[in-house]
Amino acid sequence: MIYAVIDTNVIVSALLTRNVESATLRVIEAFLRDRIVPLYNIEIINEYKDVLGRAKFRFTSGIVDYFINAILEKGISAERVSSGETFPDLDDAVFYEVALSKEGAYLVTGNIKHFPRQPIVVTPAEMMDILQSQEK
Repeated sequence: MIYAVIDTNVIVSALLTRNVESATLRVIEAFLRDRIVPLYNIEIINEYKDVLGRAKFRFTSGIVDYFINAILEKGISAERVSSGETFPDLDDAVFYEVALSKEGAYLVTGNIKHFPRQPIVVTPAEMMDILQSQEK
């Protein structure tokens, strides 16, 4: 089982894409098929609600509610672990610090440059490679 914090930008990209082979969509499918167990806390859930609810994305409330409920049902609530790191955007720290709460967990993001370059911070494509390597 792979544990991961899924950054909001991955979710938005997955919901907006028309490419059924996109890595972002495949990460979300892996989570929905119980191949990835999402880690979250209330700050992350609130960030998801805020961003996914923005009018510019035009996501229906049904899609937003479905996604949030799936995270809450399939995921694990976790506490932040102080990293001592500095972040270009302080709002990003929670994603990294929740990922630190579970040994072997990852942070899946499309914005690698916003986080410390550590092995736990991976792109959606890298996460798919990790999943595929576990299947062998």
